[in-house]
Amino acid sequence: MTENGVGPDLVTHNIVLSAYKNGAQYSKALSYFELMKGTNIRPDTTTHNIVIYCLVKLEQYDKAIDLFHSMREKRSECLPDIVTFTSIIHLYSVNGQIQNCKGVFNTMLAEGLKPNVVSYNALMAAYASRGMSKEALSVFNEIKKNGLCPDIVSYTSLLNAYGRSQQPVKAREVFNMMRINNLKPNLVSYSALIDAYGSNGLLAEAVEVFREMEQDGIEPNIVSICTLLAACGRCGRKVNIDAVLLAAEMRDIKLNAVAYNSAIGSYMNVGEYEKAIALYKCMKKRKVMPDSVTYTVLISSCCRLSRYSEALGFLDEMMDLKVPLTNQVYSSVISAYSKQGLIAEAESMFNMMKMSGCSPDIITYTAMLHAYNTAEDWEKACALFVEMETNNIEPDSIACSALMRAFNKGGQPSKVLLVAEFMREKDITFSDSIFFEMVLACSLLRDWKTTIDLIKQMEPSFHVVSIGLLNQLLHLLGKSGRIESMMKLFFKIVSSGAEANFNTYPILLKNLLAAGNWRKYIEVLQWMEDAEIQPSYGMFRDIVSFAQTRGGAEYAAIIQERIESLRMKSGDPSFDQQSTSSSSSIVTVDS
Repeated sequence: MTENGVGPDLVTHNIVLSAYKNGAQYSKALSYFELMKGTNIRPDTTTHNIVIYCLVKLEQYDKAIDLFHSMREKRSECLPDIVTFTSIIHLYSVNGQIQNCKGVFNTMLAEGLKPNVVSYNALMAAYASRGMSKEALSVFNEIKKNGLCPDIVSYTSLLNAYGRSQQPVKAREVFNMMRINNLKPNLVSYSALIDAYGSNGLLAEAVEVFREMEQDGIEPNIVSICTLLAACGRCGRKVNIDAVLLAAEMRDIKLNAVAYNSAIGSYMNVGEYEKAIALYKCMKKRKVMPDSVTYTVLISSCCRLSRYSEALGFLDEMMDLKVPLTNQVYSSVISAYSKQGLIAEAESMFNMMKMSGCSPDIITYTAMLHAYNTAEDWEKACALFVEMETNNIEPDSIACSALMRAFNKGGQPSKVLLVAEFMREKDITFSDSIFFEMVLACSLLRDWKTTIDLIKQMEPSFHVVSIGLLNQLLHLLGKSGRIESMMKLFFKIVSSGAEANFNTYPILLKNLLAAGNWRKYIEVLQWMEDAEIQPSYGMFRDIVSFAQTRGGAEYAAIIQERIESLRMKSGDPSFDQQSTSSSSSIVTVDS
């Protein structure tokens, strides 16, 4: 055209741009657009829609949003249409900004544009990606209310929403509804249903859908295989991982990096380290390049399995290949160094992370807090917590627990209680480890008032709090001489449904005897018998010894009678033999 002196018009430009877009040559499309701006041809809405689409594909989100705003402000002399708004909804969806998706949709309505099924589907997909099934269903109903017919994408998005919100039964109902409405499920629909079952641990049902898909004439692809592999890892089924890989091989489905990553992760999740490594080697042998996800899975899994040397070996490989390090890799490596006592290396990795422009998250900071705790460097642990606040990193209960431990170990238990106040202000959940550090701090400070307040705070959660922590509280009250409070706490523990164990009773017995309350001591022995917990010989020996040294003649006979009664019930031959001589000595002492 240019050789004949005829320049391309707007329609021609848009055809060229569309060709680049449809051929996934997004960078070339943007370059062509830049050349187009140098001509006298003014881009129209279609032109801008193509450019926005390409920018989103290239993850140049800010530029796409700027172009959208310029269209709305009429600087480009063309207004956004339904396609433009739909593209922006999709942009916010892939960025996880769901509220912005709804905001753009409402703006579209406010500007007098009537949404089509594609627009509704974009909003549904945004909700589905976060498992917001109620909102997705509301949009689905809105489609029908406005006289439009939901298409296969609409049903699949709703199905996906139910799957991600742990409602696989409802996901299956939506799948069946497709058929009732004469819509044929496609590969994406089947994959979504497989994921709905697989992500909720229903592996047998996921496999059945896989077979159903084949019977329906739809060939499984790499996405289906990846979904099943991930399900195997969640369910802890070693055999099924092998079966899925074999199924892929039999169907000549070539595994890509995503599939290998899923399989390696699944093997690691079920503790099959050797098989995971063998698959990793196979991956490299078949010229499938490991990516950041591959190494993240390998390094984090090795750390979880306490294979720290292997984790650091994979880090070396990752850096040799110049694969970008992820936050999870940094956190795992810091943890690996910490576990091996290599605190300087952990600190170096943490600093390298910040210098690389990768912002530490709560997991990274917590890993570093544990490292400083391991090194007993309490000052650096405290300074790190301050840095978290400065960088607007909201601490969680794990980070707060690590800081509390640093304060207790560093001889500053009063600061533990300050951290607890901070947690209340920030509405951070109190975990077992938090309560443990608070109990320890109260013990070190001999702060009984705070201990009583802490018990009141914990009381509604007694049925889920570990018995070890509750035993610690009983010990703390007994040690402080608050025997009545100790017994009241014990009764509350039992009435909450928490089950006292063998370690609970010695705490009660030791403190009761120290307080001279032998009647309650013998009563507790009886409770143990009633709970089918066999008292030890030492427990009987201690009360016999008490009678000999502190009981006095007036109580000796009563104690002897009670012990003899318990002895008969216990049926313990070792006690039978040894308590006889002890009981005789009571009579001798008091006669």
